[in-house]
Amino acid sequence: MTSESDRPAKAAPESSPSPKRLTLLQIIGSTIAAAVGVQSSRNRHRDFSAGRPVHFIVAGIVFTVLFVVTMVFVVRSVLSVAG
Repeated sequence: MTSESDRPAKAAPESSPSPKRLTLLQIIGSTIAAAVGVQSSRNRHRDFSAGRPVHFIVAGIVFTVLFVVTMVFVVRSVLSVAG
């Protein structure tokens, strides 16, 4: 008969560490990098494993709106100076 002390110690179940949540700065940086087309594969992998899709959708919409408003402002400014 084996006693408790004779049994090999059971290893703790290995649980993969949960990925950290992305910071606002990381989401903004990834959104701009993706819009320009220079996203690194390491950051893309990080975004897909730790990021939530809704964060990137909202960031993409906000980026697009800000980009369009900026372009309209620049074009109107150039046309007002030229005209």
